[in-house]
Formats: sequence, structure tokens, C-alpha cells
Amino acid sequence: MELLEAIKGRRSIGKVKDEPVARELIEQVIEAATWAPSHHKTEPWRFVVLTGEGRGLLGRAYAAMAASAVAGMSEQDRADRLSREEAKALRSPVVIVAVSSPAVDHPRAVLWEERAAAHAAVQNLLLAAYNAGLGAVWRTGDGLGHPEMVKAFELTGNEEIVGFIYIGYPDMNAPAAVRVPGTDKTRWIEQ
Repeated sequence: MELLEAIKGRRSIGKVKDEPVARELIEQVIEAATWAPSHHKTEPWRFVVLTGEGRGLLGRAYAAMAASAVAGMSEQDRADRLSREEAKALRSPVVIVAVSSPAVDHPRAVLWEERAAAHAAVQNLLLAAYNAGLGAVWRTGDGLGHPEMVKAFELTGNEEIVGFIYIGYPDMNAPAAVRVPGTDKTRWIEQ
């Protein structure tokens, strides 16, 4: 697949089949992620791969995050809500937790640059998943920095979850997309 074709063709695929994905394919997309640019070659990322029952770790963290919101509900409503929260982790056979892991001891490392590099790694991962015939969606939200997520994924220091990447074999057609041309978003200064 040609690079520009992959960049223009990749879409977020939120509906995937409940079929296992070979470990080798997941390792391949993570390897692509590690080739993202990083200032001073710090490689400020790490990944946690959840499959099978391992996805329960994320599901339990989602449920724990909702605990205060369900406190006043009836027992049945509370159980239903917590079950829905746990089920979020089961939307795909593989969930990759992408973590920004800044090089805190590097004298020239800048925190925002370290985070940007982790985001670039996720983009590489998404493109590699698409190239491998996999569907993927990068999910974020306010919960990424929640203490339950920090605890579940053993984040330390300046580490942050930059997203959950849900991956599997597509079970939907890729949505059409239109972009504003780059020329409309570009200002040239030539003098």
C-alpha cells in the first residue's frame, strides 16, 4: 500500500468482529509505533496490550470510575450501569493502552514534545493497523487521567495515557471522509 493512499484511506473503525487477532500482527503495529519521531531519541512511549480476560482490567477501571455516579441509584440500576461500564473494554478483541512516558532524566527533554511524540507513535500504530487489514479506533476522554486508570495501568511520574486503541477485524464499511484542502490551511511567507 502506498503511503499517501494509507494516510487518506485510514478511518476510525469502531465496530470490529469478535475474532482473535494474531499476536504477530499486534506486535507488528506496535513496532511501527516505535518508529515515530522523538526529540533527542528519547522514545517516550510504552504500550499495554489487553486481550481476552486481560481486558477486564480496563473494564474494572471504567466501573470504578463510575462508582461515585451510581451511588444514589437503585441496586438494579447501579448493577446495570456498572455492567455497561465494564463492557466498554470488550468492544474489540484487542485494546492497546498507549502511554506517554516522558524521559524525565534527559537534560534536553521537554514535556510537551515528549507527549507529542507519543501521539505520533499512535498515528503510526493506526496506519500500520490499517495496512494490516485491521480496523482501529483511538479513544480518549476525560477518564484517561482518572486515578483509577493511573492505578490500573501503574502510571508513574509524568506518565499519561494518551488513548485506548481498540483493534480488530473490521465489521463495518469505512465511513467516507472529506478534508479541507491543505492549501486552505496554509499560509506561505516568501520574503
